[in-house]
Amino acid sequence: MLEKALVGSKRYWLWLGVLIAIIGVAFIQYLRQYGYGLGLTGLSRDVSWGLYIGQFTFLVGVAASAVMLVIPYYLHDFKKFSKIVILGEFLAVSAVIMCILFIFVDMGQPTRIMNVVLNPTPNSVMFWDFIVLSGYLILNIVIGWTTLAADRKGVRPPQWVKPLIYLSIPWAVSIHTVTAFLYAGIPGRHFWLTAVMAARFLASAFAGGPALLIILALLVRRFSKFDPGQEAIQAVGKIVTYAMFANVFLLGLEFFTAFYSNIPGHMHPFKYLYTGLEGHGKLVPLMWTSSVMALVSLVLLVFPGLRRNENILAFACISLFISLWIDKGFGLIIGGFIPNMFEGVTEYWPTGPESMITLGVWAVGFLVLTVLYKVAVSVREETAGMPDNH
Repeated sequence: MLEKALVGSKRYWLWLGVLIAIIGVAFIQYLRQYGYGLGLTGLSRDVSWGLYIGQFTFLVGVAASAVMLVIPYYLHDFKKFSKIVILGEFLAVSAVIMCILFIFVDMGQPTRIMNVVLNPTPNSVMFWDFIVLSGYLILNIVIGWTTLAADRKGVRPPQWVKPLIYLSIPWAVSIHTVTAFLYAGIPGRHFWLTAVMAARFLASAFAGGPALLIILALLVRRFSKFDPGQEAIQAVGKIVTYAMFANVFLLGLEFFTAFYSNIPGHMHPFKYLYTGLEGHGKLVPLMWTSSVMALVSLVLLVFPGLRRNENILAFACISLFISLWIDKGFGLIIGGFIPNMFEGVTEYWPTGPESMITLGVWAVGFLVLTVLYKVAVSVREETAGMPDNH
């Protein structure tokens, strides 16, 4: 089936060319970072995780969100998701690949990644994060490719795929839960030391990932003959709405706990992010932008009449996605390091090379996604009108 990715319009090849060009420029910047070290980034002794790890954390959620399609379709036989579920599984594949690449570029010396394999440490959360991410990537590749191949032949997927599908459901929850434990397990960082960190991660994942899927589904419909289905898109829109409400509610709990308890260690990161601390406030405009966009998206999503308008739905999903990217892919990570253990403030902002490398990893993800979607869409166009073999 991969040969279908080698045939496309001029617009398709132009898009691939743009992505490859971005990857090329980013790779040159990565070679600079490899030679010079992480001093080329905005990281410091006080802020040791930044844009790279923020993207990793955010994209783990995007990958995990595929389960919100898998559960209704495979467990509850929700036929409306028959066309869109493959898009969710392939989105998970590209998201996990980006997660792995962001860890790779953040390591400084990428050979250190082999230490996780050659010297496994089961009492390390990072070891388990490596296990669940690798396993989830393999599961989605096998499940997605096998079911798509069966659809192309007009037959039912082989029986051995069903156990893998069922296994992928708790596995999807585990990848973001383990990632949350990376933060919640650090007692010296009060901003992350919360029992609802994993719940917050899952709520934001089940909002941001499906929101991106809706945007992609609408683009697929516009630029191809394949229609993922209006009812499916609207159903995913409801999932996004409920999950975003849960995310905002859990964030509100964090605010209440921090400020009602009046514990400085819990309050200071929130103050830094939303009002500034000791004259430092680089992230304040970003965090308020995130809050406003979150509220706008919720207002547009909560009313069925507005949500049924696909232009409004697309705008709401874009707004929500950007909001969560700012909050989870940037603010959450940086806020945990400020102030430092001595109550000092060391601000962080990504450098040009760091931003370019980040953009390059996203370009790799979209390149993989484009190729996978090209194959999926081509197969779906071939089998249009055929009965669902699930």
